[in-house]
Amino acid sequence: MRAQVAIIGGGPSGLLLSQLLDVHGIDSIVLERKTKDYVLGRIRAGVLEQGLVRLMEQAGVATRLHAEAYRHDGTLISYGNETFRLDFSAHTGSSVMVYGQTEVTRDLYAAREAAGGKIVFNVEDVVIHGADTDAAHVTYTLDDKDHRIDADFIAGCDGFHGVSRQSIPLDVRREYEKLYPFGWLGILSETPPVNHELIYASSKRGFALCSMRNENLSRYYIQCSLSDKPEDWTDAAFWAELKRRIPAEYADQLITGPSIEKSIAPLRSFVTEPMRWGRLFLCGDAAHIVPPTGAKGLNTAASDVHYLIEGLRQFYESNDSQGIDSYSHKALARVWKAERFSWWFSSLLHRYPDQSEFDLKMQQAEIDFLRTNQAAQRAMAENYVGLPY
Repeated sequence: MRAQVAIIGGGPSGLLLSQLLDVHGIDSIVLERKTKDYVLGRIRAGVLEQGLVRLMEQAGVATRLHAEAYRHDGTLISYGNETFRLDFSAHTGSSVMVYGQTEVTRDLYAAREAAGGKIVFNVEDVVIHGADTDAAHVTYTLDDKDHRIDADFIAGCDGFHGVSRQSIPLDVRREYEKLYPFGWLGILSETPPVNHELIYASSKRGFALCSMRNENLSRYYIQCSLSDKPEDWTDAAFWAELKRRIPAEYADQLITGPSIEKSIAPLRSFVTEPMRWGRLFLCGDAAHIVPPTGAKGLNTAASDVHYLIEGLRQFYESNDSQGIDSYSHKALARVWKAERFSWWFSSLLHRYPDQSEFDLKMQQAEIDFLRTNQAAQRAMAENYVGLPY
C-alpha cells in the first residue's frame, strides 16, 4: 500500500490529523493496535480550548459538539472554605467547551468512515523504516500476515508507549521528565454535577476536582497516594473524602451515587525533543505528557496537529518545506508553555509530602495573590482557554 501520510495511532490526534488531511486532498492511512470499541471505551478529560474547537470546525466534525457541549466562561478555585471565581470571558473574551474526549473521538471516527478513510485496527509489530531517508515506510502484521505502507511522511500519534518516539535514535532525541509524588483517583457517576462550572479545590487533605460530562454524568477526582489501588477505595470512602476537601457549601449540595468507572492516574510532565526526525513527526502524547491539572493533554496534541497540517499543506500545495522544517520548533515552543502552566497549576493546588510550613504559607499566599490580582487572573485565564497557535 501507499499513502502520502501514514499515521500511527487511531486516537483523537491521529484521527483529527487524518480528517484534516482529507479536507485538503491529502490521503492517509491510520494504523491502530486496538479495536475501535477499545479506543472509544477510554475515559479521558473533556475540556476543549477554542483552538481545538476551530480545528473540529475545519475538519467538518463540530455539529454535535456545538449542539451538546457546555460552554464554560470561568472556573471556581477554593482553598479550604474560601472560594473565588476566575472569569475567563471577562479576562480574555473567550471560553472553553466541556465535551468528552470520547465524544471527540466518536465524531472523528464517524467522519472518517463516512469519507471512506482507511483505518486498520488490531495491527501488531509496527516498525518504522527509513524515516531519515527518501524511502520511508511502515511495516506491520495483521492476522499473522505482513504488510507494508510506503509514505511521503509518517505521523507518530501513538502515545507515550508507542513505537514512534522510540524510532528516533537515542543520540538524536533528548527527554525531559518530572514525576509527581501522587496520583489522581477519579470516578465517573451518573449524578448531576455539584456545580455548573469546574471546582478546583486545595485543602489540608489534598487536591480535589469537581468536573462533569453532561447534566447527568459527573467526573470527580481526589489526590491520592501512588501506592493506592482503585479497589482500595469504596464508593462511600471516595464520596466522604471528596466532601472533606471541597468547601462546605458544595459538599452539602453533592449528590452521590454508584461509580460506573474508577481509576487512578499518575501525574507526569514529559517532553521529548525534537518532534521531527527526517520524515517522521511526533504528535501529542508520543512527544509530551502534561499533568491533568488544567486539561492540556488533548489540547496540546491539537496544536501539534495544527502546525503539522499547515506544514503539510504548504508542502503539497506549494512544494515548500518551510512549514514542515519549522514544525518541531513551533510545536515545542507552545508545548513548553503548556507544560509550565500545568506544572504551575499542579504546584498551586496539591499537597506534596516534603512541604514545609513555609512552603504551605507560600502556596496559600500564591492562591491569595491569584484571588486578588487581576493581572494574575488574566494570565491564568489566557493559559486556561488556550494560548494562540
